[in-house]
Amino acid sequence: MTESAQHSVQLVEIGARNHQQRLDNFLLSQLKGVPKSRVYKLLRSGQVRVNKGRKKADYRLNQGDVVRIPPVRMAQADEGLAPASLLQQVNQSVIFEDADLLVLNKPAGLAVHSGSNVRFGVIEILRQARPDAEMLELVHRLDRETSGCLVIAKSRPALNQLHQHFRDDDSGMQKIYRAIVMGRWQGGEQLVDQPLLKNSLRGGERMVEINPQGKPARSLFTPLEYRDRLSLMEVKLFTGRTHQIRVHAQSLGHPVAGDRKYGDNPFNQQLREAGFKRMYLHASQLTFSLGQQRYDIHAPLDSEWQTLLGYL
Repeated sequence: MTESAQHSVQLVEIGARNHQQRLDNFLLSQLKGVPKSRVYKLLRSGQVRVNKGRKKADYRLNQGDVVRIPPVRMAQADEGLAPASLLQQVNQSVIFEDADLLVLNKPAGLAVHSGSNVRFGVIEILRQARPDAEMLELVHRLDRETSGCLVIAKSRPALNQLHQHFRDDDSGMQKIYRAIVMGRWQGGEQLVDQPLLKNSLRGGERMVEINPQGKPARSLFTPLEYRDRLSLMEVKLFTGRTHQIRVHAQSLGHPVAGDRKYGDNPFNQQLREAGFKRMYLHASQLTFSLGQQRYDIHAPLDSEWQTLLGYL
């Protein structure tokens, strides 16, 4: 990888756009191409200063703060361009937009951000597609194999309010999913109220599991269509825990179809052999408020869902 050097100290005054942004996130946005580990090392060593003093990574910047950014080597920006096909796919996935936010119907298989084995995520592709946008920030996450509503903030006030909505289970935000699960559902709707513990090691893999020491998690499963070997479900979330629907569905004996982490391996193998290679979990509806504005966003399912229901 070729690198360029930023040879001099930068002093950056914080404006309204970055007011209340975390210091680490601000640095990551300023030091494109620098590994996260190096950015956090700069913070720990005191080389980054705010108003001439040390600050921790979670410090919230204020308008008028002056941030000292030390010289650092970084990757050439022109190495990280996403192909035109990905730009087109993301642009065509926008289902709602106004001055404060936009919402994508995220395709399954597309990560929300880049990572160790992912060169391009939705947010990087979107920023490349819209180079003149003042701000584009992820509000929340969806698993790579989950499709549906993904909210991107276009202003700092919207980002802060939406973060609060997703953190606070009593915020009034309504999150509804669709899932195809293994087996014929028995009975009507069922509320799962089981705490979830994150990062439990099982066979060397980090998992989420039902555990009394975990955080409260509540999911309401309602059957919509039945087949002999699978069912189409609506799932309403009252909490927002990592892999919540996937683990709760597994606990009921009806794992999500195509789920390679918590699902039924022989069933998933049969689906893959028939050409159904994705996980069938979809964030179908988000309802929330920003100030006086009420949003009710619906992300439609693609035709493959009905094809799978018909196949089995």
